[in-house]
Amino acid sequence: MLPPELPPLPALTRAECDFLDSYLEVVDSLGRINPSRGTDTYGALRAAQALVGRATALRDALTLMHERGETSLHSGTLVRALRVLDGERRAGRLTVPPEQAS
Repeated sequence: MLPPELPPLPALTRAECDFLDSYLEVVDSLGRINPSRGTDTYGALRAAQALVGRATALRDALTLMHERGETSLHSGTLVRALRVLDGERRAGRLTVPPEQAS
């Protein structure tokens, strides 16, 4: 049996795609650094080292959008794209897990 098909991504400019991809890469790196969810220092160190490059790519994508006159973020469209790209689960790794009852 095949898994259910994901909804299609909404129409995005190339810069918006780069923005979302870079944003999610930053989120993923921060999730691996999160001390409440990590398991080892080496993995967190590698994610922290990668974070610099991913943040630079995010800045560059936003700069390109601004220079091209894309002055507004169409949050409704971007939210739909983030949901398709599993953004909620990925961003959930940034939070502190709830306390477990003892």
